[in-house]
Amino acid sequence: MANIENQKFITLDISGKNYLSWVLDVKLHLSAKKLSHTIDEDNAASNEERVTALIFQRHHIDDGLKYEYLTVENPPELWQNLNDRFEHLKTVALSKALNDWSQLRFQDFKTVSEYNSTLFKIVS
Repeated sequence: MANIENQKFITLDISGKNYLSWVLDVKLHLSAKKLSHTIDEDNAASNEERVTALIFQRHHIDDGLKYEYLTVENPPELWQNLNDRFEHLKTVALSKALNDWSQLRFQDFKTVSEYNSTLFKIVS
C-alpha cells in the first residue's frame, strides 16, 4: 500500500488534455500490480483490491475531478465516468494527427532531428 501513495506519472488534468496517455499509464500500472481486473465492469475483485485500485485512480486525477467524483466508491464506475467524460478526445486527437500528417513537410525543418521529433509526436 505504501507504493500507491507515490505518484508514478502525471495526474489526469481536469481539461482531459492528457487523458490518452493517462489511460495507458493507469492500465499498465494496474496490470503490473495485478489489479487490471478491478476496472472491468463485471469483476470478482476482493474488497481490498477494489479499494487499492480506487485509491490509485483517485491519487492520479486532478483535485477538481476528485471532488466531482467524490461519491464514487467503485473503481469500474470511476473508470467509466472518466471514460464517458473524455473518450471523445480520441476522435479529436485523431483528426488533429491526420491534419498534422497532411501538413508535414521535410523542407519546413532545419534539421532531420526536428523533423523526426515532430513525426514521432504525430505518430504517437
